[in-house]
Amino acid sequence: MPVTSTSGDAPQTERNTFEAMLRGSRGKCPACGTGALYTSYLKVADTCPECSEELFHHRSDDAPPYFTLLIACHFIIAGVMFVEDYYHPSYWLHIAMWFPLTIGLCLWLLPRIKGALIGLQWALRMHGFGGVDAMDPALPDPEPGAELRENASPH
Repeated sequence: MPVTSTSGDAPQTERNTFEAMLRGSRGKCPACGTGALYTSYLKVADTCPECSEELFHHRSDDAPPYFTLLIACHFIIAGVMFVEDYYHPSYWLHIAMWFPLTIGLCLWLLPRIKGALIGLQWALRMHGFGGVDAMDPALPDPEPGAELRENASPH
């Protein structure tokens, strides 16, 4: 495996981003690919039951629902427009057909997208997955105004 060096730390092996995202989208641990990522529908396990990789670091927040709606709505709106253009069904039939399809597609996509984003975070060593986190409380707070003084040109 290729090795990447970090400043002042021991060398770290490079993590395959695509493989980690694929494993996460399948609901598996991004590190080993065999342990379960979730303990229930969207509850991420604290650690992988197979390889003991810590998974509680993830910070997916609002990204999975956003990407789920972005993807699902493109398919649903295209379907609505196609059906309306060619078949002209009544509005109640549109509601009866598209409402359950939208809910079902979103519920199917959400854990897969969340898993892929957790895999991405793991592969990029974000939020405590083996890298240095900018919000780590152990790191000293930067001095206020230090960035301005460094970028200021001498007069």
